[in-house]
Amino acid sequence: MRLDAGCEILFEASAPTPLILMLRPRSGLGQWIFREEYLLEPSVPMVEYTDSYGNLCQRLVTPQGSFRVRAIASAETADTIDVQPGAPFVPVQNVPDGVLQFLLPSRYCPCDRLGDLATKIVADCAPGYDQVEAIRDWIQTHIDYQYGTSDASTSAFETAQDRVGVCRDFAHLGIALCRSLNIPARMVVGYLYQLDPMDLHAWFEAFVGDSQSQDPQGRWFTFDATQPQPRGNRITIAYGRDAADVALATQFGPLQLNEMRVWVEPSP
Repeated sequence: MRLDAGCEILFEASAPTPLILMLRPRSGLGQWIFREEYLLEPSVPMVEYTDSYGNLCQRLVTPQGSFRVRAIASAETADTIDVQPGAPFVPVQNVPDGVLQFLLPSRYCPCDRLGDLATKIVADCAPGYDQVEAIRDWIQTHIDYQYGTSDASTSAFETAQDRVGVCRDFAHLGIALCRSLNIPARMVVGYLYQLDPMDLHAWFEAFVGDSQSQDPQGRWFTFDATQPQPRGNRITIAYGRDAADVALATQFGPLQLNEMRVWVEPSP
């Protein structure tokens, strides 16, 4: 399906403020970006670089006063996500070098504190994909989705205790539970068609074997604990260990976010 997705953000700066934005999706597995528009009001110099996770980052200094950013992307997206029940666990010694970092505890995903819970959730599952799906299903059925119940400091451990959160918290918990079982997992942020209410979205991916391929190294699969069924038509913006790596706006000074609007629509 072809989708037009975008966001418009209005900032207010009391002084010129360095800012890093992460708002440009790039073509890759499951998506092809065929048109983009990126507007700054007022216009200021901007440079772009690629971070260590392959995300496109825009670096600039906002002027004092009102500052608006509008990022639009048109993408050809996959209508479904790949599912492979029974896909095997990848032993740590066979995990590719670049994937090993997604086995480690991170700021919001203290996997070293969630091993007992993960073991209970996957008690009757075959190692690999089935374990991750059991984790996704457990989060979807045991954690309540409620706005305003968490903040920028909430960790996966706290979400497991409080049993409440938003998509970011659901993703963090899924990532931490997978890592506690030695399954690499990473956070994804982007757009999801027909998300209700519409907003930027977060989900997670887990690295397990590919039973339909001769490649023994495995691959990434998508899991979204906020949704009862697998859903495609996603546009990925960024990947990272957790929310600290995929912030869509990182400021280094007095900058206030006053307004944000997000849309995902079928492309004409």
